[in-house]
Amino acid sequence: MSYSNALHLLRLADLAASRHLGVTLEQVCEEFACSPRTAQRMMRALEDAFPNAVSVKTDFDRRRRWHLQELPIARLRLQGADELEALEAAVEATRELGNDRHADTLAGLRDRLLAALPPHAARAAETDADALLEAYGMAARPGPVVKTDRALAEAITHALRGPWRMRFSYNGEARLVEPYGVLMGPRRYLVARQPAKDDQLRHFRLDRISDVEVTDEWFAKDPAFNIASYSARSFGAYQNEAEFGEVIWRFSKKAADRAAEWRFHPTQATHRLPDGRLEVRFMASGWLEMAWHLHSWGDSVEVIAPNGLRQLFEAGPTKYDVFP
Repeated sequence: MSYSNALHLLRLADLAASRHLGVTLEQVCEEFACSPRTAQRMMRALEDAFPNAVSVKTDFDRRRRWHLQELPIARLRLQGADELEALEAAVEATRELGNDRHADTLAGLRDRLLAALPPHAARAAETDADALLEAYGMAARPGPVVKTDRALAEAITHALRGPWRMRFSYNGEARLVEPYGVLMGPRRYLVARQPAKDDQLRHFRLDRISDVEVTDEWFAKDPAFNIASYSARSFGAYQNEAEFGEVIWRFSKKAADRAAEWRFHPTQATHRLPDGRLEVRFMASGWLEMAWHLHSWGDSVEVIAPNGLRQLFEAGPTKYDVFP
């Protein structure tokens, strides 16, 4: 058996073990981009390689399904350095955002991976991952971020799972809220409704929340709410409904290629103008965060709309208020 065929067999074993109902020939064809005849040969090779572990059943659609029961051999499927590098990068990036809770959870997955590898492979994987992280600039990335209290993060997670109402002090004032999610960024905001006031979603800076308590009061969350769609209404983490609308920027011909490599917003549309400039359009709010970012482009960008953002940008960063 060739080296590549051996890798395919291990990959197929991993696939057959991960599907509780078993894997079909159609799924093998899709996964390996192969013909049905090749898929059949691969399944015969799987049966030959694991004669006491492969079971074949026919489902209600008369399709054959192959399932591989879990075996220690599955550990051979671990890629070691590649998977460890990805987990280390995720741990570092999550911790940089001040999210220690999720960073610790990812670190636990990393430790499980290392425990599953043979000692010599684990040591080699750690060395390779450290080198790759340093090369990608993940080992020590500077930049300001507001740290989130671990107990507060745990309380919010518990409340979101309920969902349960929360009580806390915000800028010295007692609040009872219905949590909907968290917006991530240099500052982090709890998205929640305050039923004593109205049904509108409000933002609460996590660094200004204290004396938090998760109640046993369940509430009916709006089933139409989606945190990804909601967060897309802002440029960064802060939202202001009065500012929401179409944003149009134009980058100079000199900066157009560089700007084309950026995704400024999930809803953006770009258009190359006849004179070589790049026009970027999207719908969002958060002029202050936009203005701060635009100043990193110097005189290579022009704000076409909205007018309020253009005035803020032209006034210069010394005129900006601090983040709310």
